[in-house]
Amino acid sequence: MNIVPLVDLLGEGPTAALFGVLTGAVFGVAAQRSQFCLRAATVEFARGQLGDKVAVWLLTFSTAMVWVQMAELLGLFRAAEARMMAVTGSWSGAIVGGLMFGVGMVLARGCSGRLLVLAATGNLRSVVSGLIFAVVAQMSLHGWLSPLRDAIARAWVTPGGRNVDLLAQLSLPRETGLAIGIGFAALAIHLARQNRMGVRRLVFASGVGFAVALGWVLTFQLAQVSFEPVTITSATFTGPSANTLMFFLIPTPALEFDVGLVPGVFLGAFVSAALKRELKFQGFEGESNMRRAMTGAVLMGFGGMLAGGCAIGAGVTGGSIFVGTAWLALFCMWIGAMVTDFVVDQVGARAHA
Repeated sequence: MNIVPLVDLLGEGPTAALFGVLTGAVFGVAAQRSQFCLRAATVEFARGQLGDKVAVWLLTFSTAMVWVQMAELLGLFRAAEARMMAVTGSWSGAIVGGLMFGVGMVLARGCSGRLLVLAATGNLRSVVSGLIFAVVAQMSLHGWLSPLRDAIARAWVTPGGRNVDLLAQLSLPRETGLAIGIGFAALAIHLARQNRMGVRRLVFASGVGFAVALGWVLTFQLAQVSFEPVTITSATFTGPSANTLMFFLIPTPALEFDVGLVPGVFLGAFVSAALKRELKFQGFEGESNMRRAMTGAVLMGFGGMLAGGCAIGAGVTGGSIFVGTAWLALFCMWIGAMVTDFVVDQVGARAHA
């Protein structure tokens, strides 16, 4: 992959932003068409069902792993150089942040990525929740909440100044990652057949996973030809939401992958919804739902930054390269979401029955 002419034409920063837009657009279209949502999958699972929402999430997770591991085996990407693998990870942050994020996405009725996709279709509830999420994420990164985030994150960290590569930790060959991804994909397809899901939705679900691999490969390739350090990253929405917010608030913003990703997702989802004639303004259904969504957005903003990623960033992007803290954060997101659905929604529904 020769991207030197493009870098020479645009410059390193604009090229990184363009790659972010491209990755985001693929993600936005695929997520809008497949209705990909971790919150929906966890709620379905918590209620004893293995339906279409679990199948979509599992297919996204597995195809991301397959594409990324294939890219590494082909020499197009090296997981060891990815930012989330090359920095110290936080076990305590993954646990506390993952649980908080799981609680928050149930209260807000969507993870941060899903809220961004819905906002592009005219969902005003998601617009408000997404803005609150971005502000709290920024406060957790550099603002008033950063000391608390640092204190929790430093309580239990990975040794050696790097995160834990689960495959290397277990002394497994790199091909094992591809095999695990194929195994999860087979399970996802089995569930899809049981739920009589259409091929088109499955293709778009796998497209979300492809977007994750695309981001990894593009930023890695850019890092190989750039004079300045380039962060090797992919789809995630906690840090990029905060960075995109600041891009429009400071006088001399820098172009990078993160600030292209969020607008790219919005644009892709908007175009997809417009072509399907699914653009529709929707608001909050009462004051209590507004309070609930806002509370959920706050928990996701702080929890996602603490966990080192959101449901996409840790749950799919970090999981695809077997980052130890990402897998732990994902597990805790499932636990937090399932418990919240049981306590808040299921018990609440029975109480009002």
